[in-house]
Amino acid sequence: MFRKRQSFLVLTLLLIASLTLAACGSSTKQGEQGNSGEKDQELLIGVIPAQGSNQMKLGADKLAAVLAEKLGRPVKAEVYPDYNGVVEAMGAGKVQMAYLGPLTYVEAHERYDVQAIVTQLIDGKPFYHSYLIAPSDSPYQSIEDVVKQSKEIRFAFGDINSTSGSLIPGIALKKAGVFKSQEDHQFKSVTYTGDHTATALAIQNKQQDVGAIDSAYYNNLVKQGKVDGSKIKTIWQSEDLFQYPWAVINSVSEKDRKTIQDAMLAIKDEDILSAFGGASGFTLASDKDYASIRQAAIEDGRLKVKQ
Repeated sequence: MFRKRQSFLVLTLLLIASLTLAACGSSTKQGEQGNSGEKDQELLIGVIPAQGSNQMKLGADKLAAVLAEKLGRPVKAEVYPDYNGVVEAMGAGKVQMAYLGPLTYVEAHERYDVQAIVTQLIDGKPFYHSYLIAPSDSPYQSIEDVVKQSKEIRFAFGDINSTSGSLIPGIALKKAGVFKSQEDHQFKSVTYTGDHTATALAIQNKQQDVGAIDSAYYNNLVKQGKVDGSKIKTIWQSEDLFQYPWAVINSVSEKDRKTIQDAMLAIKDEDILSAFGGASGFTLASDKDYASIRQAAIEDGRLKVKQ
């Protein structure tokens, strides 16, 4: 009887050991699959519609291909129909990296703690301006003329969330007492065109009398022949604005951030550079570069800072 019990005990211990080893093996394979899954996980890039979507799509897709090669995993870019859509996609974790306007960036940083890592250079500098533009034969020569003759002017902003196409010129016009909102103003009419290309074409074709636009995108549109510079004049220029940032959400590792920065700083592809304001290259950026935009957004009531 003792021998039978001993044999039974030995068999039981062997069975337990076998099951334990099998479980460990399964766990190891699952861990290996998990690591592989992280490596193969697609990085999604969201892009705001700053200019014509076709050109931005081409540049964004080529950038995605460059980053995919450097990161060693799939990368996909998508041009969103509006600025806020990109921010919400980042907040939901559907987009891990995004090309944002400065105003959109400070809002996304405040709400979802995204971080700027790269921006573009225009003629070697990381700055641009808000312009007010008008048809070349327009009687308006300055922002003072616009204020004095506001009741005769059809005014065009870009996207309502655009820094240069809305926030900065809007603040200037509010201080002058001729604009509060699309419903409350002293103009003949106020329109939001949605992007900088639409604004430039509206001014060129005299569908609007004065428009607010990003200087870099406007100059690039003229350079590319997409608008006729001889038919448009600049009547006002803002102070320096730090260029549009590329930002990432917190789940993007420091290693991947560094890889992205190094890859973008080395880019020379004209299709990529041209898609983003006619950039001459890319340079590093950080949250502190957008302090002045953050302050302007707070003063304009667009941004509420968490206490």
